[in-house]
Amino acid sequence: MASVAEVLDFVEHHTDLDVLAITEHDDFAAAEEARERHARGRYSFDLVTGMEVTTLEGHLLALFIQEPVPSFRSLARTIELVHAQGGLCVVPHPMSPLTRSIGENGLHRVHRRSDGVYLDGLELDSRAPTWRAIKNRVHRLNRELWGLAEVGGSDAHFLACVGCAYTLFPGATAGDLREAILARTTRAGMGIYPTLGEIGYGTILRQQWRGLWATPRKVGGRAARRLAGRLSPLLRRPRRDTEPAA
Repeated sequence: MASVAEVLDFVEHHTDLDVLAITEHDDFAAAEEARERHARGRYSFDLVTGMEVTTLEGHLLALFIQEPVPSFRSLARTIELVHAQGGLCVVPHPMSPLTRSIGENGLHRVHRRSDGVYLDGLELDSRAPTWRAIKNRVHRLNRELWGLAEVGGSDAHFLACVGCAYTLFPGATAGDLREAILARTTRAGMGIYPTLGEIGYGTILRQQWRGLWATPRKVGGRAARRLAGRLSPLLRRPRRDTEPAA
């Protein structure tokens, strides 16, 4: 619900993050814009370009990629495509029943494979609505079976939420983060989440509408984009220059 420029400025002036990852749903354009702006600016934090790719089994974070990864492929094929360009595969909001999430069976299947298809990390602190109910089980399964790098992610759709969950790692650069994920030396952490009132109820409703149409609009063809375009003005509110971005 904020522009790339607003996100970069917010991280610079209102957080203590060392590294920011831009992972738009099924779209690499935001990461590309962030990379260009970050290169031209004088920011104190490092940047990771990525995507949140919709696989046939749920969402997958593709980190450290340099070009887009196609959506609606099998989980195994998506993992192969991410690794082929040197990226890392992290599962966000695992086993969540309310979002497009990779479930326990899918995680078990990848873990049992011996053909070079593997995951790199697992979100173990998340702001997904059902996270509290499944957190202990996900932590236990990862500790006892999967052994994936622990990652925290704010999954921030609102500016004020950026950094409310985070990943702790040795070092302070994107390269350090990458090495820490590969070495399994990361830890997940949770910060303070803004109240619904602080985010804004109207902003939340508009985001829900945008989220409903995000993937169909980007990968579902012209018909879905036309329908989304016709209906979007019903929930669109004119933006004022003095209105907070989040």
